[in-house]
Amino acid sequence: MLWAARGCFLLWLLPSILRARASPETRPSSPLCQQSPTKVSCKGVGLRKFPKELGQGIKYLELSNNFIQNLSGSNMPGFGQLEYLDVCFNQLETVSATALAQLPRLRSLLLASNHLDRNYLANGEAFHLLRNIEVLDLSVNNLESHMASWYISNLTSLRVLDLSGNMMTKLLAGTFRNSPRLRQLDLSHNYIMEIQEGAFEPLEELEVLNLALNSLHCISGFSLTQLQVLNLSHNALELFSSKEGAEPYLLRVLDLSHNRLLSFPELPRAHELTHLNLSNNLIASLLPGSPHPREFVLLYKEMQRFNSTVRPMAALTRVADLDLSNNHLELFPFSFFHSLGSLHRLSLAGNCLQDVARESVSNGTELSVRSLDLHSNALRVLPRWFFDSLPHLESMDLGSNSLQPCEGQGSDQGKDLGRDSHTSTPGDTCTPFYNVPRLKHLSLSKNSISRLQPHAFSQTPLLSLDLSGNRNLSMATGALGGLELSLQELSLRDNQMDEGQAALPCLGRLRVLDLAGNALSLLPAGLSCSPLESLDIRNNSLQSLATARSWSHSLRAVAVAGNPWSCCSLGWLDTLRVAGVAVPDLHQARCVFQEHGRNISARITGTPSWICPQPKGTTSLVLLVVLIVFSVCVWAFCLLRRGKAPGCARLGSNRVGMSQPHPRGEGPAEERPPDSITKV
Repeated sequence: MLWAARGCFLLWLLPSILRARASPETRPSSPLCQQSPTKVSCKGVGLRKFPKELGQGIKYLELSNNFIQNLSGSNMPGFGQLEYLDVCFNQLETVSATALAQLPRLRSLLLASNHLDRNYLANGEAFHLLRNIEVLDLSVNNLESHMASWYISNLTSLRVLDLSGNMMTKLLAGTFRNSPRLRQLDLSHNYIMEIQEGAFEPLEELEVLNLALNSLHCISGFSLTQLQVLNLSHNALELFSSKEGAEPYLLRVLDLSHNRLLSFPELPRAHELTHLNLSNNLIASLLPGSPHPREFVLLYKEMQRFNSTVRPMAALTRVADLDLSNNHLELFPFSFFHSLGSLHRLSLAGNCLQDVARESVSNGTELSVRSLDLHSNALRVLPRWFFDSLPHLESMDLGSNSLQPCEGQGSDQGKDLGRDSHTSTPGDTCTPFYNVPRLKHLSLSKNSISRLQPHAFSQTPLLSLDLSGNRNLSMATGALGGLELSLQELSLRDNQMDEGQAALPCLGRLRVLDLAGNALSLLPAGLSCSPLESLDIRNNSLQSLATARSWSHSLRAVAVAGNPWSCCSLGWLDTLRVAGVAVPDLHQARCVFQEHGRNISARITGTPSWICPQPKGTTSLVLLVVLIVFSVCVWAFCLLRRGKAPGCARLGSNRVGMSQPHPRGEGPAEERPPDSITKV
């Protein structure tokens, strides 16, 4: 009876036990969370409800990446001290007023990537209790414009608001009426096509505004004077104009990239702008008076007051970084940049530049540019006065053009010729890169340079030089003359050069050398006097590095894959290993040896065993010689001890070539090698 009663009791409990195991809601959540006295993180632990019994005094609670569907007051006891709550990436649909009423100290509420569009009326009503909230993240919640407005309609203490990744199509005039203290606002990645007049007027403290990745076509009368950072990239803007007023603008960073601007934007005259990004637009000219297409003028009534002769240069006196890459510019206009006295970085890459606007040298036109990016254009020549007008130039990218370096004239002569700004001879068909006194970094990759002339960079203190991608480049003797005591990084990658075309001088400070993608069977002899730290020799025709010992003392890493290394000449690997040089791609490297007249490829391991097959019969001959020498030694030992150890005479019967007289006068026993050697 007792066992029967126990069995019935267990059967009665079985459904409850199975339900407890199957339902994660009833599992105690606290052991899965990382907890400290004031901070609890339950990120990605499979919670379906708000955790309970996590202790008193918690100020920071992270519940992201779970399956929570609602926040109700019944499951949120003891969190009155909470200041930070993260419920991002859940399945949240409902936020009750009773739940938020228990969080009077909450300052930051992160609710990104949930489903707050489903009960937005009730949820928004509950949000009215968040009197002290300062940071609110409602991104990626499928919120439409009116939903977002309702959620923030009574958040008077809000400082940071993220509404990115929603379904907003317009900004209503009263959206931010009750959020006057807002400083940072992210509206990116929506579908905003219209901003109603006065939408931003209440935001007198707004400093950062992100409107990227929307569908705006026109910004007219921009008047947010207090704004410091404005991102309007990835829209469809064809017009940007500001409103002039007595109050100065505080704007420092303006991003108008990836739009459809046909002309330089009309900026306010008084501002603090330092970074301006106009890349990936349709700007074809920077010269004043450039006409706008007729259909563009008629499309926007605001263009009636737009003066095409406005001098935007007057508004750029503080700009240090200007990006005009990937537009439709055909001419480099010095007059446009003349008054940009603070400009340090200028990019005109990816345009259609064919020439530079010739200026009178007597004007003394000089730019303060230190970094100039002109890669991916159609430049064929840069005249001497171009470099003279850039006296502070330190870095220059001229990749993917058609420039041919001129021959230098040596130290003194080259200096005199280079400083004659009226001389046209060097710049007629080639570009003089010599005697540019501050240029330290130069890229001439992919310029179809066939021959690098002697002293091409003399009197130019280059630290890095990129000559990669110039197929069949030939370097004349002394081509790098003048760089012996300055050059630290050199790239000759993918030039298909053989050792006769890649003669290098003794570069006493060269630390990084890239020779990958050539046809070298020998490394340049000049490497022995360079303190190399990094060497890339992949994809060449090298079979061995016989000179590794001479330059491995300073080397830290070398890349070697893609060469037909000889399996019988891997001693250089031992040299590199002893010197502590890393070979990170050794697992990809292979060596070649011959077997039966065929080339066999083998993988090189971290501790390579040299694979050197001997010619057929060589192994047998070596073993035979060893056996003969051993037999002679034994025979001599036995002669010395004859009479003392008569048993030694029996060794003559092992057929290894011993010569002993037969007692009956017969000839010597037949000699033949052991079977093991014969098989070889």
